Amino acid sequence: MKETVLDVLMYLFESFVDSEDEPEPNRNQLRDELERAGFGDREIDGALEWLDALNASDVAPEASAPSAGMRIYDTAELDRLDTKTRGYLLHLEQLGILQPSQRELAIDRLLALDTEEIDIEQVKWVVMMVLFSRPGHEQADSQMEDLVFAEEPGWMH
Repeated sequence: MKETVLDVLMYLFESFVDSEDEPEPNRNQLRDELERAGFGDREIDGALEWLDALNASDVAPEASAPSAGMRIYDTAELDRLDTKTRGYLLHLEQLGILQPSQRELAIDRLLALDTEEIDIEQVKWVVMMVLFSRPGHEQADSQMEDLVFAEEPGWMH
């Protein structure tokens, strides 16, 4: 099976998100752990760069009021984010899980993945990682975790 950057990120998230007892591992420790887990150098490098960009992004906190604006996607975004994924991002905003600046960061990180097609499951994981990386959004992060680990997609009616 060919592993992707998202597979590496999901492994890291699942391995380290709940390990409150241990300090956050440094880059070399992460690399060693990922190599032991069997991931390739290309995927490891891509995942570490992806995380660096996520951590380097500057997203200002926003008021919890919903945005009255409308997001217009450019051609490159439309090529990678189909109607379902765009609709799901909008749904997360309407639920109050995502703020507009977080949506923008999630879109940026989704487009940075090394996949041609982006599906709802990838959106869920990326949004969860974006929320987790930002302090003060514990409730939204908890709601997103519930959506990620839910058996059936219950958002479409």
